[in-house]
Amino acid sequence: MSSPLEEKYRQIQKDLRAGAIALALVFITGTLWYKFVEGWHWSDAVYMTMITLSTVGFGEINPLGDRGRIFTMSLIIMGLISIGYIVNRFTEALIQGYFQEGRRIRQLRRLVESLSEHYIICGYGRTGRQIAIEFQAEEISFVVIDSLPEPLEEAKQLGYVTIQGDATLDETLISVGIENAVCLVAALPSDAENLYTVLSAKTLNPKIRAIARASTEEALQKLQRAGADAVVSPYITGGKRMAAAALRPQVIDFVDGILTGSDRAFYMEEFLLEAGACPSIGQSLREAKLRSQSGALVLAIRRQSGELIAGPTGETVLMAGDLLICMGTPEQLRLLTQLLIPIRSGTPRLPKQG
Repeated sequence: MSSPLEEKYRQIQKDLRAGAIALALVFITGTLWYKFVEGWHWSDAVYMTMITLSTVGFGEINPLGDRGRIFTMSLIIMGLISIGYIVNRFTEALIQGYFQEGRRIRQLRRLVESLSEHYIICGYGRTGRQIAIEFQAEEISFVVIDSLPEPLEEAKQLGYVTIQGDATLDETLISVGIENAVCLVAALPSDAENLYTVLSAKTLNPKIRAIARASTEEALQKLQRAGADAVVSPYITGGKRMAAAALRPQVIDFVDGILTGSDRAFYMEEFLLEAGACPSIGQSLREAKLRSQSGALVLAIRRQSGELIAGPTGETVLMAGDLLICMGTPEQLRLLTQLLIPIRSGTPRLPKQG
């Protein structure tokens, strides 16, 4: 689904194209008449048609009978209508700024086509806004989709890449490069919209990681069955966080400090140990010396089988397919990147050094 301004721009293009075709047909009709009906040479027929349509007021090239003069008058009228229509549509497009909008659409299309391994936020409501803030703080590429122009205008002011459209439609997801995206976050107002969005995303790109928002327990289960990799219920999660903040406030403050915000000192990152790509595979944590070489701390290890090892010891052996959850400063995690392969290709999503 395109924005009204985009639809208007496309309609203006169609109207101008139709006007140009109509004018060309009138020109061809006049030339053919003077050539075959009046019996003139091609050059005279073209010249007569040109001066007639332009209404410059020149006289006839060759004498015309009543039939020829009636046709010439009809040719003038058809020409004036065609030219007037083109001028009217062109002037409206110029005044309303549709040509500028067309340029913006082309620039946006080129920008989206250049994106790779980016994130897609579907819905720019209260949840989507917060997600965008966190993504921007992590300096990752993302696109915002929403069907309403008002929230998107706010997103544009913040410098986000935005697309107005229905995220449940395949064509909208394709327009934001769903094939090259690594993650989609469905934060639309209704559970049904989030469900359709996840289904569409997984159909177009089975490898994409889909995160969805759910309002009810039933919707949570349906989204999981639809293929969502993670489903978050603001009410359930919010309740758990409030209870934890009441019971363990310092723990919550610490966790929040390393997970969110743009001014935190510590970060967390995931690293996937791929067979043949990581020299530490087969070694224990003590032998790998990850902590001593980088300073980063390995908080947990998730085996390929799904087993989670929290607080691994120095004797824990690293295996192919292990997912390491690590914590450290940006510099420590950069050093760790040289030793391990991050779960996402490229460098970890860390702030630039000052």
